[in-house]
Amino acid sequence: MVYNQMKEKFSFSVIWLVATVFLCGVFTLASVPQAIAQGREQDSARRYSSIIQNVFDFIQKHYVDDVDPQVLYEGAMSGMFNALGDPYSTFLAEKEMSDMNETTQGSFGGVGLYISPGGPRPDGKLSYVEVAAPMEDTPGWRAGINPGDHIIQINEESTDGLTMDEVLARLRGTPGVSVNLLIRRGEKLEFPVTLTRAIIEVPTTKYAMIGDIGYLRLITFTPMTVDRAREALESFKAQKYQGLILDLRNNYGGLLQSAVGIGDLFLDGGVVVSIKSRISSENAVFNARKSTVVPGDIPIIVLINRGSASASEIVAGALKDRGRAYLVGEKSFGKGSVQQVYPLDKSGFKITTARYYTPSDVNIDKIGIPPDREVVFPEFTDDDAEELNALIKANRISSFVEAHPKAGSGEIDAFARELNAEFHLDVSLLRRLIRNEQNRTSIAPIYDLEYDVQLQEALNILQGGTYSTLIRTTKTLKVLQEEADLEDDVPLAS
Repeated sequence: MVYNQMKEKFSFSVIWLVATVFLCGVFTLASVPQAIAQGREQDSARRYSSIIQNVFDFIQKHYVDDVDPQVLYEGAMSGMFNALGDPYSTFLAEKEMSDMNETTQGSFGGVGLYISPGGPRPDGKLSYVEVAAPMEDTPGWRAGINPGDHIIQINEESTDGLTMDEVLARLRGTPGVSVNLLIRRGEKLEFPVTLTRAIIEVPTTKYAMIGDIGYLRLITFTPMTVDRAREALESFKAQKYQGLILDLRNNYGGLLQSAVGIGDLFLDGGVVVSIKSRISSENAVFNARKSTVVPGDIPIIVLINRGSASASEIVAGALKDRGRAYLVGEKSFGKGSVQQVYPLDKSGFKITTARYYTPSDVNIDKIGIPPDREVVFPEFTDDDAEELNALIKANRISSFVEAHPKAGSGEIDAFARELNAEFHLDVSLLRRLIRNEQNRTSIAPIYDLEYDVQLQEALNILQGGTYSTLIRTTKTLKVLQEEADLEDDVPLAS
């Protein structure tokens, strides 16, 4: 009996040994092509690295003139990052690295414009530099530059072909020194603007009560944004607020950790955002803590527009996907990638290392986040461009505001109708242009309830008793994406 048991154990061991050897062979054969491919990639990388080094040395020894090694180094680094075709990945020379640190940590000399690469033109090239958003109470803001405007020239130099860092280098500089821009708005309207550089302090928040509704505007995401937002929310709590409007319009982003921290103020545990990299070990999921600063029974509306990008889209996407807020305004910008900055002595580089995903596992890069309720401001058409151009050249609005800096709604309405008779532009558009000019020539108010139709709609929802019904019918970004894909797949009758 013992022999039989030993015999059975021996036979079982042999079977396991044979099976293990067989499976190892299968896995080895399966991994051979992958190993060969990886080996070829490594050999190719070593070969090109060697060629680059040899060409660097050859130029140093044989070029007709002496060449500063730093010039070759910076040229080679810039070329490598340009080859990626990613406008957010770039080599940062010493000055650009310094500017990057100033932007994220404190202040800098500049004109106060967030910029981005323009969209593709019919010939496949990128259009001129686009203004993503002006920073409030800065030279760019006061000059009336709007999101969506294109910067055609800087000091008579065309921006066509310049990198984002080259444009930034021309816009930034010594405070008190002027820089001349040529702005294109729409297809036909072009006008010159002279801006005097100033110390640009990176703002974070503005807040106030509107009746029993707390209004919190996040201007950008810096290391101080979460603390400043918490202070605002504590202030609202002390005043017994019954609802909250979180304004992310023209917020072009900032630090990932700051966006996660803001989400943490509103969400009771669960996912705020996840990032996915080509290297699986670098993937990460960021969760909110199991507590909130804003109670769950406080209704929240988030305002977004085409100037809302990156970190602000992380917050808007998280609150929408988690059913914690209702979105009002316009579709956001659509920047769903994550960049990191790495120092190299005094220089460095910024590189896209991952893409971020909302809690429903959607990446909104180049797509944007649609609002639950779209509300747009009146805009001029191409037919209005010539009239608007004539109005700007006539300097009528700025002259009126200079003569009547504290004009009320009655005076503004009367002047708008006077302009309407002369320039044939929509009266509501003219009223908004006049009020914008007032705001840009003084300290901008925290909010402008009289002319801000998106803010008006947010208040109507919160005060009209429809919020609970609306929030129950909202859809996650994943559902919206799946519905859009189904619509694209529907065959068309012919």
